[in-house]
Amino acid sequence: MRKSLTLVATGVAAALALSACGGSDASSESVDSLDPANPVTLTVGASPLPHAQILQYVADNLAADAGLELEIKEFDDYVTPNIALDDGSLDANYYQHLPYFESQVESQGYDFEHGAGVHVEPYAVFSEKHEDISAVGDGARVAITNDPSNQARALTLLEEAGLLENVEDDASVLALTDEQNPRGLDFVENQPELLVNDLSDPTVDLAILNGNYILAAGLSTDDALLVESVEENPYANFLAWKTGNKDARIDKLEELLHSPEVSSFIEETWPNGDVTAAF
Repeated sequence: MRKSLTLVATGVAAALALSACGGSDASSESVDSLDPANPVTLTVGASPLPHAQILQYVADNLAADAGLELEIKEFDDYVTPNIALDDGSLDANYYQHLPYFESQVESQGYDFEHGAGVHVEPYAVFSEKHEDISAVGDGARVAITNDPSNQARALTLLEEAGLLENVEDDASVLALTDEQNPRGLDFVENQPELLVNDLSDPTVDLAILNGNYILAAGLSTDDALLVESVEENPYANFLAWKTGNKDARIDKLEELLHSPEVSSFIEETWPNGDVTAAF
């Protein structure tokens, strides 16, 4: 892959909130029903791509007729949106999949619920040194996420390419045995939002990237050496909210996110499958 990369700005972008419908005085308090004549606000945190883009489509095309106004707050990392949901800064967030959600609930003690999967962003392996996975030699250096819920996912992708063997569901780079890593791959862990920078490191042979950061870097899975299958994929992203805080606003957004219009928008916007509807 010879495509040049632009460094993606990282860090929390919560201050860069997008007002999806603009200027409403509507309250963000819980409601029992919605009235299109008096729209109410729902504040949702999301990764910029594709999540905020999908939410913006809903805001521009579907929400007003349903009596809903979306305030979309963008975050560039995976940790802060759940912190903001927990402290009440958000009514809901839309950026995470079930394994990550469950690991965060367990490790941080969050009391959250979630909806059905909306879309899948396939994980993918990129390289600026190799044009085919078969060219990757023994001892190759692999940049991989330090997020445990996605690390096993990345290792499984390498197993499917024949670079690892007998990867277990809870696998991690630190626990890999010589038998599982017969090629002696050298793993370097990094925060998921920084892995795109590792791709341009001349010492790195492969970088395994999350779908949203692939999009943010202007890359495409068309340029990847390996791409995760979306068939029966357990990593669909969904809407999440605090337990007991679900009301008519969240019910409606959950409905709209699973509408035929959103499915068509996803298919038309990412026809190559960089993002795939999960419903």
